[in-house]
Amino acid sequence: MEELKDEIRGCRICAERFAATKTRHAPRPCVWFSAGARVLVCGQAPGLRVHESGRPFDDRSGDRLRDWMGVDRETFYDTTRVAVLPTAFCFPGYDAKGSDLPPPKVCWETWHGDALQAIGPVQVRILIGGYAIRRHLGDTRRVSDVVADWRAQAPGTFVIPHPSWRNNAFLRRHPWFEGEVVPELQRAVGAALTRR
Repeated sequence: MEELKDEIRGCRICAERFAATKTRHAPRPCVWFSAGARVLVCGQAPGLRVHESGRPFDDRSGDRLRDWMGVDRETFYDTTRVAVLPTAFCFPGYDAKGSDLPPPKVCWETWHGDALQAIGPVQVRILIGGYAIRRHLGDTRRVSDVVADWRAQAPGTFVIPHPSWRNNAFLRRHPWFEGEVVPELQRAVGAALTRR
């Protein structure tokens, strides 16, 4: 496990790609998982703030995500309990207009099979946003449609929108998400983390 994590941290496959972005940054993989974690959080890719801090969801989006999960920071950052496995381990950078670039597919293809195997079976899997949904479920529908169909997912799998402020409009239009999905998510996460 530690050898795999060290290999991922040392990955420089995308160095040229990142150097060509508006941010011109070097790779800094954010590796945040351990074997035996009970909850798996699968997002898109680290943002600039996470790139700088080295901690996943170390921003206001993370605060909202932790609220949705019903966990505090200490629990969330305990890798033996909660694993964070983004579609790409590095911040992909911004394009010329300042928009987020997509997570490089090569990261998923290179590392995720080994990472998922090293983490092992989890009790709750949280898929955040379109890239994670497509990678883990193969579902190409709009994120809002997949989220609305949350009861159709396998037991322990939750599909959620990104907890960013950019999705405040989605939350206002779909009050059922925080009224129905979030309580179920909190129950599942709570049960997974307290089960012996």
